[in-house]
Order: sequence, then structure tokens, then C-alpha cells
Amino acid sequence: MTPRSEAINIFRERNETYKLKLIEDMPNENAFGLYFHQEYVDMCRGPHVPNTRFLKHFKLTKLSGAYWRGDANNQQLQRIYGTAWADKDALNAYIKRIEEAEKRDHRRLGRQLGLFHFQEEAPGSVFWHPKGWTLLQILIEYMRRKQKNTGYIEVNTPDIMDKSLWETSGHWQNYQDHMFTTHTEDGRSLALKPMNCPGSVLLYRHGLKSYRDLPIRMGEFGKVHRYEPSGSLHGLLRVRHFTQDDAHIYCTTAQMNDECRRVVALVLEIYQEFGFDNIQLKLSTRPDNRMGSDAIWDRLEESLITALDSMNLAYQLNPGEGAFYGPKLEFVLRDAIGRDWQCGTLQVDMNLPERFGLEYVDEQGERQRPVMLHRALFGSLERFIGILIEHHEGKLPAWLSPTQAVVMSITDAQSDYAELLAAYLNASGIRALADTRNEKISYKIREQTLHRIPYLLVVGNREAHNGEVSVRHQDGTDLGTFAIENLIDYLSQACSAPDTNKEHSKRESLLSALNQFSETHSPK
Repeated sequence: MTPRSEAINIFRERNETYKLKLIEDMPNENAFGLYFHQEYVDMCRGPHVPNTRFLKHFKLTKLSGAYWRGDANNQQLQRIYGTAWADKDALNAYIKRIEEAEKRDHRRLGRQLGLFHFQEEAPGSVFWHPKGWTLLQILIEYMRRKQKNTGYIEVNTPDIMDKSLWETSGHWQNYQDHMFTTHTEDGRSLALKPMNCPGSVLLYRHGLKSYRDLPIRMGEFGKVHRYEPSGSLHGLLRVRHFTQDDAHIYCTTAQMNDECRRVVALVLEIYQEFGFDNIQLKLSTRPDNRMGSDAIWDRLEESLITALDSMNLAYQLNPGEGAFYGPKLEFVLRDAIGRDWQCGTLQVDMNLPERFGLEYVDEQGERQRPVMLHRALFGSLERFIGILIEHHEGKLPAWLSPTQAVVMSITDAQSDYAELLAAYLNASGIRALADTRNEKISYKIREQTLHRIPYLLVVGNREAHNGEVSVRHQDGTDLGTFAIENLIDYLSQACSAPDTNKEHSKRESLLSALNQFSETHSPK
């Protein structure tokens, strides 16, 4: 760190006016992290390459003008973007990756596909269009099935709650800068919830619990609000208002390790069903600013380590990066072009139960503290949708696509048939629409392909007369002509969620168990 006076002298000698302004705007900072490299000095962390002779291949990528601090009354500055690499192949690979990322940008695809938009009137909040809202609901229904099949109950808690709740939870002391607050005429201070945890705690605390009730797995699709600086907002990937697929599990200390393993197994299964096979696990341990004793933190961190080791799962250790109330396990996905995204989390917590006085009655009739597991699988549903769009370049799997099939008439003579077929598909559980516009069929096919609709169904006079339909895939493959009933069978299979077969197997298994029970217990 460079002392304040020395940093000022360095930039004054170099006539770095804007660096001096940055220092002036931080009056409480007595030292600054400067990086020195030959004649280069800047307010950045470093380190950089030992010498620029190692960077023989470079490319200027963009030029832009910008006013100092966005104020048009200030001087306009020229901003130059570039990249430099040790060899040409690495440079070309980087340029290709950047071009691919721009092509997959979810903000552009979101507009193109009619999924959502943003407006200045609600910064950091999503305006969902019908197709985008359908996609969000598909994710919620998928997660509902998963949770129902793994012993969760679904709840809902208020969006705005009294300041005293957030003081007890510790959020007011540790997270206040990221919270939206308001005041009422009777002198109360309220906050929009940035997290669902305290509301879940109040639900658990409503009524005395027995050890026979545990574990209680409480899921919630809660709307949360967090203040993020304007400059950090980025489409669906960084917003101020979003939906969390949150769950809180209340269990005994004896159940803690097993519940951790159950959550980890569920997370990995879900990500694989969405096509993410490269998943990294990161374990974040106690931060400097934390609640609870070291003995509690030792126990919590050990529970996560034990769960991972018992499942033979490798993980990266991030010392000091845990939440203020407990250690955190992060699930990082790698997408189709090699970018990493942190999504799901699992946190083990004995501090909030202590602060809120949570209890259950054990086998001996004694009051005990439960352990609380905080779990999010998608994390933010909005952010996960942004990741999915970029991972698939907007070509979502058929089961996720808001519109799975479009029926296109060749001429006006088939309009009624196309409308009837689309209605029948919808009644059969296929999300379909009819395109009966007075346009050439080649134009319709091209446009609906750009809309990333998985199945394009074409009907002309022959198809309408024979009760058939010609089917194309969005990749251009001609799948042939189908009779209507065969079409329903085909699309039902092609558009089914990946967990559908497991649902069917579970029903069959339960039916077999019921039949076996009846046979065993039938009167002799």
C-alpha cells in the first residue's frame, strides 16, 4: 500500500488529473494500492506480465467516447479497449470466444425472442412478456415436482417485514447497505426482504415442534429485493428484484450430515438434467465478520466437508468467503463456451436458530436447538434463465421452450385446419400456436426458425385432406409426415421434461408396493 501523500505526489508529477480526483473523493483512505511496472503506475491490483515483450500479439477491440463520471458538462474522454496475448492462437481463441459471447448475449436474444425487456422506470427489474413468463413458470413447476418428490413442503412469506426482524437475524447490521427500506406513519421501519431466511424462521417458530417432525424441508419461491449499484446491473444476470427457489431445512444435529448429502445429490441431478455436466464445488469458510463461536463454525464446516468426502466429490476451498451466519457450498456451472457461473448454494447454520430461539422437543422431552440449512438450487431464477439462454444460444430444449410447436398454413384455405390443430396440441399438453398469416410458407419457416421454435408443422391441402401434418425441426431436418395421433405421441415424448420418466417409474414402483402390501395383508 502506498501512503496517501506519496500517491498524490506520484500522480501530480505525472499530471494524472483524474487519478488525483479519485483520491480526493476518498478522504478517509490513508493508503492506496498502486501497481508499479517500469514506467507504468496505476490504481490497480496487479500483478501483470513481467515485461510487455511477452505480449507480441494484440488487437484493439473497441473505441468509445465517455464523459468523466457520465456528466456531459465534463470533458469527453476517449476510451480504448484492447487485448494482448503471448501467442497468436491464444489471441484468436479469445477473440472467437468474445464474438461467441456477443452472439449469445441473453439481452439481445431476450428482445429477439420476445421474452422480456427492461425500462428506466424500474431499474434492475424485469418486465416479463408472455413467453418469458411461461419460461419462468416452467422452471418453477419443474422445481415444484422435484421438491414434492424429495419431501419438501411449499410456503410463502411476506415481502416486507419490520426492522426488528432484520436486527435479530443480523441482516440489518451486516447487509443494510443492500436493503430497500421504508417508514410508516406510526414510526415503524420496514424493509423489503433481501433474503427469505427470517420469514422461514418465523414460520418454523409458529407452534412447538417435536423430534418426530424433523427434518422439516420448507421451500419457497420468494421475491427478494437487493440494492445493487446502477453500474453493476446487467440484464437478467444482475438485477435488484428477483425470484429465489429458496428452501430451509430444519433438522437435528444427527440428521445434519445426511441432509447435506441429500441437497448436494439433488443439486447435481438437477444441473445434469439441464445439460450442465461440468460442475465445480467451492467451499467458503468463516469470514472475519461473522456471528457465532469458533466451536460452532468448526462443527458447521465439518458437516459440509464430511458430506462431500462421503460422496467422493472434489471441491475448492475459499477461506473467509462464507456468509456471516454459516459456511457456504457453492455450485459453479461451466457453459457451452467455457464460462463459469455460480448458481446454487448450500449453507449450514446454527446461529440464526440461536438468535431466534428456535426449539424442538427431543425424545426425552427436553428442548433442543435445530440446525438450519439454507438451500437454493437455481439461485435466482432470473439469472438462471439468462445463463440458459446464453448456454443454448436461445435454442432451448423442447421441454423448456415457451412455444414448442407452430402450425403454419401454406394458404388461407388451411387456416381453420391449422387453428384446430394448434388447439388440439395445446389440449394435449403441447405449447403450440398457429401462424395463418398471408405470407409465403418459406418466409414463415425462416421467421419461426429465428424465433427458436423447436418444431415447425406445415399444413397444405394434402395434409388437411388426409388429417396429417408435415414436421420439420428447427435445425432444418425434415422429420416427415405424421398422422395427428402419431404426432401427439411423438411430440409428447420429444417435449417431455427430463424427469418425466423418473416420475413414471416412481408411480409404477409405488403401485407395485401397494399391490404387494394388499396381497401380504389380505385375509387368509
